[in-house]
Amino acid sequence: METFDSKGYLDMELLRFTTAGSVDDGKSTLIGRLLYDSKSIFEDQLEAVQRVSDQKGDEHLNLALLTDGLKAEREQGITIDVAYRYFATPKRKFIIADTPGHIQYTRNMVTGASSANLALILVDARKGIVEQTYRHSFIASLLQIPHVVICINKMDLVDYDQKVYEQIKSDYEKFAAKLEVKDVRFVPISALHGDNIVDRSKNMQWYEGSTLLYLLENVHIGSDHNHVDCRFPVQYVVRPQSKEHHDYRGYAGRIAGGVFKPGDEVMALPSGFSSKIQSIDTFDGPVDEAYAPMSVTMTLEDEIDISRGDMIVRTNNQPEIGQDIDLMVCWLNEKKLIHRGKYAIKHTSKDARCVIKEVKYKVNINTLHRIEDDLELGLNDIGRISIRTTQPLLYDSYKKNRITGSIILIDEATNETVGAGMII
Repeated sequence: METFDSKGYLDMELLRFTTAGSVDDGKSTLIGRLLYDSKSIFEDQLEAVQRVSDQKGDEHLNLALLTDGLKAEREQGITIDVAYRYFATPKRKFIIADTPGHIQYTRNMVTGASSANLALILVDARKGIVEQTYRHSFIASLLQIPHVVICINKMDLVDYDQKVYEQIKSDYEKFAAKLEVKDVRFVPISALHGDNIVDRSKNMQWYEGSTLLYLLENVHIGSDHNHVDCRFPVQYVVRPQSKEHHDYRGYAGRIAGGVFKPGDEVMALPSGFSSKIQSIDTFDGPVDEAYAPMSVTMTLEDEIDISRGDMIVRTNNQPEIGQDIDLMVCWLNEKKLIHRGKYAIKHTSKDARCVIKEVKYKVNINTLHRIEDDLELGLNDIGRISIRTTQPLLYDSYKKNRITGSIILIDEATNETVGAGMII
């Protein structure tokens, strides 16, 4: 393995991906295999897995144990909560969110997938496309995950038959045509034996595509962020008031879209005052340009009153400003959504409150049909609602920008996050 200094390591591109699939499709085994074959696990972890595999009498090294951290997961052999795993190859760093397959854990999948660049959806080669596949694909589409890889697993159990692979691929393509998924790839694999995971399979000479790891290392994610519409939600105003930085006034935050450069004409919202960017500072010093998802501190040429929750944008390219907002919401709490109920909301760096004006419909996640006669949103339900906020929000549609287009709803009594919303 090539060596690289820590600076080079930090500068490597990071791919976040999520796994989804029905129960027993082999998600945890696949991740275990990726970690094992890319030599990303420690020897003591491997020994622990070997020990438990022997105790359980497994024929093979049970790689699923590498990700299932909860005792109940190991006992039942299923994934219950989102498990995050981190690994790196010389080309890229990865964060994996291993999400559960059961219908009652839809909210966990939404949580794990909300920041992902790519979704790996597993399909059992013996069963083909099942209800869960439709549901996970719908969630991936709803969350605007730019890349989807369909891993057709357990090819060893259908004798590595090309016809089985082609049939599943064709079935999925028909269904995916209804969804908003831009980039779909297919890989036939056996997670148990390692076929087409890190090394090419000798059992599937007919498959001419790339292995799963090659695909993960090379899928183009540079344009996944919106680099057109400039959005900079201010999180904090920096006033050091020290001798050397006596007059320094900077606005710190994470860029949500677009590219900013010193000298650019910008506008602060909601005040509408404009100025030019004087400098852009980062932890490593000043930069000539900054883009999503960098965390920076900007200084402006003019003294403008800007505080947390405001947004710096381009004069000729502004977000929507409004208090009446339509969203698709995934309900995350056992307590049902209260019609006309009041909730606290978080949107970028802004805190406000809202009232639920209307529930328009619920989505049957398995058929994608609208349910208009039952408007009760409970745990794991997804539906379309409209809200009115106490203060105007500076937002884009979720389709245009995943950061400025998302809202979370909070129960003010318990402070629990109860809903994840995507602005339409």
